[in-house]
Amino acid sequence: MAAEETETKTAETESGAPEAGATLADVMPEGVVETAEAEAAPPEPKLDAHGRSYATGKRKNAVARVWIQPGSGRITVNGRAFETYFARPVLRMIINQPLEAAGRSDQYDVVCSVTGGGLSGQAGAVRHGLSKALTFYEPGLRPVLKKGGFLTRDSRVVERKKYGKRKARRSFQFSKR
Repeated sequence: MAAEETETKTAETESGAPEAGATLADVMPEGVVETAEAEAAPPEPKLDAHGRSYATGKRKNAVARVWIQPGSGRITVNGRAFETYFARPVLRMIINQPLEAAGRSDQYDVVCSVTGGGLSGQAGAVRHGLSKALTFYEPGLRPVLKKGGFLTRDSRVVERKKYGKRKARRSFQFSKR
């Protein structure tokens, strides 16, 4: 009976099923194990020579270039404090959303330059760029920011005007006579 058990055990290993005590290195080919271990390691932060992380955010026609570095939580937009640049509380709330979701409100200084679009589009662009810069600085924050929808570029833009129309879809006023 013991001979039958050893025969079935060797038959299972020859058929491709792993043995009970086999490790990952025994089962997988040599190069595959190394790549699997490399993928399991947390990704390195992407920093420049000054210890900052950079990302570009976009919304409508606005483009924001955002740099973050450890600091006291000061946010500067186009050389001005963001409280003066974005006077409406709603716009300030939009910019602070990724920092609050990640729990990093007073840990990073943010410097950004924004061009194009209006204030609402610029605030959305800064939020998008800030979220991407946070993931570059701390890759572990990516799931939190992704779940909040901060990493997705809002692709909605203004529809172009068509000929024969007053605006994109609005027709000219109809005149019966």
